[in-house]
Amino acid sequence: MHPDTLAALLPDLATFARVVDAGNFSEAARRLGSTPSTISRQIKRLETTLGVRLLERSTRSVRITESGEQVYRRCREMLEAATSAVDAAGHAGQARGLVRLSAPVSYAHYVIHPLIPAFLAVHDAIDVQLIFNDRDLSPLQDDVDLVILLTRHPPPGLAGRQLGEVRWILCASPAYLEARGTPRQPADLAGHDCIYLGETPQDRRWTLHQGNISHAVDVRGRYQANHADARLDAALRHLGIAALPDFLAAESLREGCLVEVLGDWRFEARPYAGPVWLLYPPNRFLPPKVRALIDHLARHLPGATPPRR
Repeated sequence: MHPDTLAALLPDLATFARVVDAGNFSEAARRLGSTPSTISRQIKRLETTLGVRLLERSTRSVRITESGEQVYRRCREMLEAATSAVDAAGHAGQARGLVRLSAPVSYAHYVIHPLIPAFLAVHDAIDVQLIFNDRDLSPLQDDVDLVILLTRHPPPGLAGRQLGEVRWILCASPAYLEARGTPRQPADLAGHDCIYLGETPQDRRWTLHQGNISHAVDVRGRYQANHADARLDAALRHLGIAALPDFLAAESLREGCLVEVLGDWRFEARPYAGPVWLLYPPNRFLPPKVRALIDHLARHLPGATPPRR
């Protein structure tokens, strides 16, 4: 293929990769700031030039063909190489521009957001977009530079570093405990008002661990809420013993508005728990703006570990 023809194909190859990542023309168009009809024309033009069918289309989605799989892999390599080239060019420059960071909603609000003002004060040429999002985004497929995920198995193909770990604790207000007594062992929870998620019957079965000992207890309570902020507020209003992520309860514990219950036991939490990973593309040269934010977050979160490459 003539070099000029190949160069003309590059935008269509990049668009093809975005369509595969997005799963349909409409979402790809939204991410690219284009229209589904324009995206469709680009894919048809690419298929005609290459002489192969890349996608099987339906009204709502697309399915990649076997030939399309091979082309897609090369397109991803092309995009990663282009990203590395841009990053390398900016590596020696001043840290400036917009950094987009996605994080789970509550973690973003209580942990990440308080760290941003100090970062902006030091780096006056960098802007930050903090995206409060409980969906799993990818810096390889979505319009973000960094993502924070709570997971024990970070996705392959990304570099990153662990920022710490979210554990859940049981806590109640001093007034509630004075009126109802303080549980001394997990079985005592059955006699208390407990504030729990309430989405499934399993949510009212609390399991606690101490060494090799596990104890499960069926709890009850007059209030259930599937939002952690609401459970925190309910505990502060003396409605019972709440199960909460530790970062959410930290300030109330420091101020003495809440007291940890059964602190020598580990509460088994199913959602929104585990290691916290800050993830980014595995490029040799990260843009200075992105590196600056990574370093800032790692410096101010005591559980941060060395990078995973």
